[in-house]
Amino acid sequence: MTAPTSTAHRPRLAITLGDPRGIGPEIVAAALADVRVRSSASFVIVGPDGCSVAADESVGRWSAGASPAEAGALAGRAIERAVALARRGDVEGIVTAPIDKAALLAAGFDFPGHTEMLASLTGASVAMMLAATRAGEGGNPLRVVLATTHLALRDVPGAVTAAAIADAARITRAGLREWFAIPEPRIALCALNPHGGDGGRFGDEDERVLRPAAVAAGIAGPFPADTVFVRAMRGAFDAVVAPYHDVGMTAIKVAAFGHAVNVTLGLPFPRTSPDHGTALDIAGQGIADPGSMIEAVLLCARLASRPGVAA
Repeated sequence: MTAPTSTAHRPRLAITLGDPRGIGPEIVAAALADVRVRSSASFVIVGPDGCSVAADESVGRWSAGASPAEAGALAGRAIERAVALARRGDVEGIVTAPIDKAALLAAGFDFPGHTEMLASLTGASVAMMLAATRAGEGGNPLRVVLATTHLALRDVPGAVTAAAIADAARITRAGLREWFAIPEPRIALCALNPHGGDGGRFGDEDERVLRPAAVAAGIAGPFPADTVFVRAMRGAFDAVVAPYHDVGMTAIKVAAFGHAVNVTLGLPFPRTSPDHGTALDIAGQGIADPGSMIEAVLLCARLASRPGVAA
């Protein structure tokens, strides 16, 4: 993901500043100071005035000490504006800095996160993928796609349906082919229960729901969570579909935190973001690591220049 974009096409990208109380503005500033980022694309900064980065597309003014709801309103409007730019063709991709989900909701944007809001704004069927060029000791790519996203754990078993797995597999296969130049993607399904249910001792969902769904979708598995991600990092699979948020996110963040990139598959344009949140506790101290934001911009530039090179 750190390789420069091809000189044949230098795309134009929108970058949203995220929640102005968080580290978004400072990691955007740091990313724009990186020579690789500056050479990869041209940029339209979308967000409020009053931040450490000047907005090319202003969505209002931020004042330090304003309420979380005001911060959420500005962050939400920036997402809306960036999507509008992309849908008009004014930009070829979007990179989003982190938002605070509670602040977004307080502002009246009733979405669990970026992924769901982007799906609503575009009418697209999407999937959330975290991608790392190098993961673990093997140095192979690791790509994790979520069959369900932001749900309470108690709601997960009912949401991991054959349809959810089929949709995730379909969107993943198309995204890997179109954006990552993998003609025949090897996709694995992560099991829901410990040891894949261990013959029904720890639940029957893996044999009753997941295995038939995997066969129907043309993907491998389900494989137990404690082995499937290791196998992917060793090169056995191009992507792993995880049944719920934390099993997938924990795997990739342990393997590549600070270097992984969130990619929304299924949109009519590339959208990426860093693999972390707003970090409100360290915002403004100048210690935020911009590494994942840099990777997010570079990957979005490569995807926007497709047919591209696989991450």
